[in-house]
Amino acid sequence: MGDVAGFRRKHRRRQRAEGKTLCANGLHRWQVEAESRFDVKQGRLVSLYLCRRCGARRSEAR
Repeated sequence: MGDVAGFRRKHRRRQRAEGKTLCANGLHRWQVEAESRFDVKQGRLVSLYLCRRCGARRSEAR
């Protein structure tokens, strides 16, 4: 009979690597961390974003 456990490992490995490969290719899942902060140097409102998968951060001026 065949060994069924081998299929489970591939599935787990694919699930574990899903977020890392997406974020490595620039496909982050951005979520608003802090909305409408005022940046004194630029004189604009700034929204802070956090990636739900890898924890990367970015800011966007409005």
